[in-house]
Amino acid sequence: MPRKPQVAWVTGAAGGIGRATVAQLAAAGWAVEGADLAPTRLTGVHACRKLDVTDEQAVKGEAARLADSYGGLDAVIHLAGETGLGPLKAVTVAEWHRLLEVNLTSAFLVARSSLELLEARQGRLVLMASINGLNGGSSLSGPAYAVAKAGVINLARYLAREWAAQGIRVYCLAPGPVDTPMLQRLDATVRERLTRASPLHRITTAEEVAAVILGLLGPAGSALTGTVHNISQGMELD
Repeated sequence: MPRKPQVAWVTGAAGGIGRATVAQLAAAGWAVEGADLAPTRLTGVHACRKLDVTDEQAVKGEAARLADSYGGLDAVIHLAGETGLGPLKAVTVAEWHRLLEVNLTSAFLVARSSLELLEARQGRLVLMASINGLNGGSSLSGPAYAVAKAGVINLARYLAREWAAQGIRVYCLAPGPVDTPMLQRLDATVRERLTRASPLHRITTAEEVAAVILGLLGPAGSALTGTVHNISQGMELD
């Protein structure tokens, strides 16, 4: 009998990295379920559903729907997030809480709701951090974003240990600037400065980040868990 395709759930599927990831998964034969706060039609996706990843009940409900449809998932790729803007004195308490919810609490909610789905197939969880979570960030993304992404990194490390007995592997991405609308919001002078800050003098593409994800989901990721993947063209050196 023909083998059933592997199934991935991608949050933030309508974003720059999300679109590239969905496209590469579909091209590799995966069945893809997408979710986004502003869903749109995406090639290769069974459905891209509206989802607020900070809404606990909504995340639980979507996970239950996926359980009914597939029984389990081979991969959950949590890409949904939002950048901020500093300096600290300009950040309101409301913005601080919102950015921690969007970037960190959402990772907790998605991970917790995905546990049984991933356990059913010994699947893989990919969380999105940033080099801001490694180096403390800057006012370009603001303090709340940097703190949240540092939290995502340690959440991935924590889950890698806790979920190892269930055969679930956990990976964390820490990209530098990526050529998506999130970067394009900055003026040309700032983008040029960021390009020069990389030893390779270039900005990462969304397709390159997606290719790292695809690699982790394949045989190359089988010996890895709890790893943080610095995708920054050498801008941040481990």
